[in-house]
Amino acid sequence: MLELKGLTTHYGTSQALFGVDMTLEAGQVATLLGRNGMGKTTTINSIMGIVPASGGSIRFEGQELVGRASFRTANLGLGLVPEGRQIFPNLSLMENLIATASNHLGLADPWTVDRVFALFPELETRVGSMGNLLSGGEQQMLAIGRALMTNPKLLILDEATEGLAPLVRQKIWSALTEIRDQGMSILVVDKNLHDLMRIADRHFILQRGRVVWNGRSVELDADQEARQKYLGF
Repeated sequence: MLELKGLTTHYGTSQALFGVDMTLEAGQVATLLGRNGMGKTTTINSIMGIVPASGGSIRFEGQELVGRASFRTANLGLGLVPEGRQIFPNLSLMENLIATASNHLGLADPWTVDRVFALFPELETRVGSMGNLLSGGEQQMLAIGRALMTNPKLLILDEATEGLAPLVRQKIWSALTEIRDQGMSILVVDKNLHDLMRIADRHFILQRGRVVWNGRSVELDADQEARQKYLGF
């Protein structure tokens, strides 16, 4: 579904990615792991076209994404839950959900407000609340729901549970498991390795803008040296 080959990205004269290679099959869950500042968010932003790639290839279902405007990339079926949530603070919860809702791909069973509320019942009681009055957990649930309302084929989450209370984190992981079980592909960045290893098919570890390790959860669990060297635990 998604294939990165030799991806390079610069911020001005500073190079952030140095030939990133990774693949994600349809229906899989993959993770981007690594310490802070190693290129995870840059990789996601390059995929989405928010930061233009300077070299290499990004192909989604066979279509080249490099050089494509970010809104055109999104219309191909990529839904982003960005770092920091970035919900609209002066719109209500309901307005946030429907502001960018679409079904460009004509999916037969599209995501709707009711489906989002079934996934996150907590949101239904806050439909009239402004975005800036929601808790951090509610904002993250809303950000996921907003991305799902674009009816993507691939859901991308940058820092899926960062800064959230343990109970809220578990609600997020349960929701992502349900989404995965419905057949959606997911690419996720997070620091909670234990939870990631339960739901992910493959992991990619970034170190200074390069993929230095990739493998399945059972392999990462067994490779204590790699975890300590690249993740610090």
